[in-house]
Amino acid sequence: MAVAYSRFLVSETHAIVDPPNLMVSSAVPPPCSSVTLTQDDLKKIAAYKAVEHVKSGMVVGLGTGSTAKHAVDRIAQLLQQGKLKDIVGIPTSTKTHEQAVSLGIPLSDLDSHPVVDLAIDGADEVDPGLNLVKGRGGSLLREKMVESASKKFIVIVDESKWVNYIGGSKLAMPVEVIPFCWNHSLKRLVGLFAYAGCVGELRKCAESGKAFVTDNGNYIIDLYFERDIGDLNKASDAILRLPGIVEHGMFIGLATSVIVAGVEGVTMKTKVGDQLEVNCFRYNDLRNGF
Repeated sequence: MAVAYSRFLVSETHAIVDPPNLMVSSAVPPPCSSVTLTQDDLKKIAAYKAVEHVKSGMVVGLGTGSTAKHAVDRIAQLLQQGKLKDIVGIPTSTKTHEQAVSLGIPLSDLDSHPVVDLAIDGADEVDPGLNLVKGRGGSLLREKMVESASKKFIVIVDESKWVNYIGGSKLAMPVEVIPFCWNHSLKRLVGLFAYAGCVGELRKCAESGKAFVTDNGNYIIDLYFERDIGDLNKASDAILRLPGIVEHGMFIGLATSVIVAGVEGVTMKTKVGDQLEVNCFRYNDLRNGF
């Protein structure tokens, strides 16, 4: 995929992104010359930037996880302020459904709204082609259903999620499986990717030690790769051909844009045909203004 640097926006006097918790009143002298942005700050910055793309009257896919939570909070805030109206949310998990209900966001589902205008969600990994790993929170199936039905899918991450290839973080690539003979499914999955040094394990709840159960009543097998698995579409097909497999956490070609928040600023990477348009926004003034 070719990369086109269409714009490079630099602001030395005004922050492009200004979540409320990061704002300092101009009337108050800054308490110090600099500030260290935490990982949660970066997640919030990416989420708020993505919500700028939400317009009144939209059907919006509401993602799941610590980054997506900030986006849901922001949408609710803008609804309460009257800056957004007539939003319909499609939650991607029971947890997000509960969050949205508590915030007063009107909700529906894909049966009533089979086409979603915009989905916003986080990711566990993003590669240079904007392919993703999702599902370390356990909601990969519903996330993929909603996000594959979306006209636009904006992914929001902090810079730690960027990888050279899928599986490059050496962390889990989840696969949702039916509970029946899950160990058989685990062995077959590991066998598929023996060439990549794959190991796998059943995901368990930290508190009880029992198998983690998804919102759909299934189990999750977490796969770990020592090396690049190669062609993602072939890998996807091989996984989904196995009986007992429900879905995997590789989101191939679904992301329209990825917003990456880093310590120096925000980068938005968007697919435009066969090119990748890159827009950069710096917020040095925000960091130095504390």
